[in-house]
Amino acid sequence: QVQLTESGGGSVQAGGSLRLSCAVSGRSFTDYVVGWFRLAPGKERELISQIIWNIESTYYTDSVKGRFTISGDSAKNTVYLQMNALKPEDTAVYSCAAARPGGSYRYWGQGTQVTVSS
Repeated sequence: QVQLTESGGGSVQAGGSLRLSCAVSGRSFTDYVVGWFRLAPGKERELISQIIWNIESTYYTDSVKGRFTISGDSAKNTVYLQMNALKPEDTAVYSCAAARPGGSYRYWGQGTQVTVSS
């Protein structure tokens, strides 16, 4: 069973930075597609970034390109999301999830709150 645990959320002012961590247990994250999602009040959950470690592939939604960076540490079995130049509209609950390549996201963390004040 794959388990994911997020950490690193918090409250920052606009322009600040946070680094979210997604610790994976049960299997190596390198066997999965790992994505970061966010859910903001009144909006649908959106995939903002994902990483496929084995083929060195990353994806970013347009609204975070150039500001967010996804990375992984296979020794720590952890995926990170470095978030810079944060904006109030980045305020949301951020969750990581894992999927088998070609499959749907099946394993989810509990989420961590990110609040950006203006």
